[in-house]
Amino acid sequence: MKEKIREILLQSLKENNIEYEEDIIIENPNKKDNGDYSTNLALRLTKLLHKNPLEIAQNITNKINSDLFTKVEIAKPGFINFYMDKKYLLDNINTVLNLQENYGRNNIGNHKRYNLEFVSANPTGILHLGNARGGAYGDSLARILRFSGYDVTEEYYVNDAGNQVNNLALSIEARYKTICGIPTDLPENGYHGQEIIEIAKNLYNEHQDTLLNENIEYYKNLGINILLDKIKKVLKDYRINYDVYTSEKSIYKTHPIPEIINKLTTNGYTYEQEGATWLKASELGDTKDHVLVKADGLYTYLVPDIAYHIDKIERGYDHLIDVFGTDHHGYVARLKGSLKALGYDPDILDVKLLQLVRLVSNGEEIKMSKRTGKIVSLQELIDLVGVNAARYFFVSRSLDTQMDFDLDLATKKSNENPVYYVSYAYARICNILNNYEGKITNVIEYKTINSPEAYNVLEQIYKFNEVVISAATKELPHLITNYVYDLAESFHSLYSKERIITEDKEKTNEYLNLISAVKVTLKNALDLIGVIPPEKM
Repeated sequence: MKEKIREILLQSLKENNIEYEEDIIIENPNKKDNGDYSTNLALRLTKLLHKNPLEIAQNITNKINSDLFTKVEIAKPGFINFYMDKKYLLDNINTVLNLQENYGRNNIGNHKRYNLEFVSANPTGILHLGNARGGAYGDSLARILRFSGYDVTEEYYVNDAGNQVNNLALSIEARYKTICGIPTDLPENGYHGQEIIEIAKNLYNEHQDTLLNENIEYYKNLGINILLDKIKKVLKDYRINYDVYTSEKSIYKTHPIPEIINKLTTNGYTYEQEGATWLKASELGDTKDHVLVKADGLYTYLVPDIAYHIDKIERGYDHLIDVFGTDHHGYVARLKGSLKALGYDPDILDVKLLQLVRLVSNGEEIKMSKRTGKIVSLQELIDLVGVNAARYFFVSRSLDTQMDFDLDLATKKSNENPVYYVSYAYARICNILNNYEGKITNVIEYKTINSPEAYNVLEQIYKFNEVVISAATKELPHLITNYVYDLAESFHSLYSKERIITEDKEKTNEYLNLISAVKVTLKNALDLIGVIPPEKM
């Protein structure tokens, strides 16, 4: 509706010969007495037109002629308030029921190609709560963007090269040798997790000591394949299905690293110091310079990352989104600066930094995992609270805010738990519809739906389109969780005040169509954040 009002206002400005290029702000007034929607456009035009805002507002409203509103009023000092015709809201019931899973779908993205890279944890261990939050955000955003007409690729970058993989291989080998009766110390930066011990035990159980002479490459490939398969399985259980898994090793083959270093040098952005090649990152927006090639000839992790982002750009994406941990804050400037130094538009890359997550119970932080002895894994969280609760809770907060994941609240079967509250609304609707013994028929004109609670539900349903567009353009999935809660709340309020099934067959039929529209809208909204609502509770 906001977009429709915006179009109407733009047409009015055109008819008044007023040129205005700024965004027209449409808001929902806090008080219903001030209408369903309001704009301060006249106030914003005061300086441009050198007129009284009330006069400007009057000129604008004089050119508005739409059956969307019962009235358009001017309020001091120059607000324009719109009162919607409720028939428009009632007619939307049939729109929802006709469109079904496509209700709320739009084409604001116009097939722009987006690449979303998120999680991308090293295949050296298990996924933790930070990965869980980044995964819920990234996949939800991808769903929202697709629903809004963007062409989206969800991508996982596999760090299968570098020191961390060497340490993984040496850690597996050390554990395996120890089990074989040859006590071997872990490397200095080795991996101590239970999953490494399990890999070594399985190796011994299957092969005994016949692998003692295998080289480091064997343990590399073995470790990466096993741990990456485990990561993929957990992510699939978490309802994330990536379109692409890109290997770091493949980037070395397709984008020769020396060529990137040479181009940076040719463009004047490197220098040599103490045998190492440095990037002039301080000239590219970073706080200091950084090493690209160490004195021993090995590349720092920045170099393959540059090559990887070039690869994504060359694949033809219009926009790249990376979801990093907050510890990568300083990394963003040097990565974008490197792209700029190589002649690419740095603004093609948008980096989202996710803040820390604390798992709490009884008001206290849970720091240790009983299984791993270190961290609580994503798999453990899924086992504890379920996928619906995990995804909903992680998406319910803006990515740039720290959050406490309340384990007690997430498992509570009461209205205090927002996931339970929303799920119960959906299940309650399903129960009503499934138990109704009559036939629900199409309604041409709604005549009996007229209570304030019903109109509140109708307004929430109608608002879904605007919320989806806003969540897509602002890249804020938590707007969807806010919305589903408000929709569920409006339905619960209606249910407590109105009998859905009565002796009045006409009224019953109309209200059954209404709650059917709520069901469709709830399901579509929840699907955008990867939550599958139950039909029974």
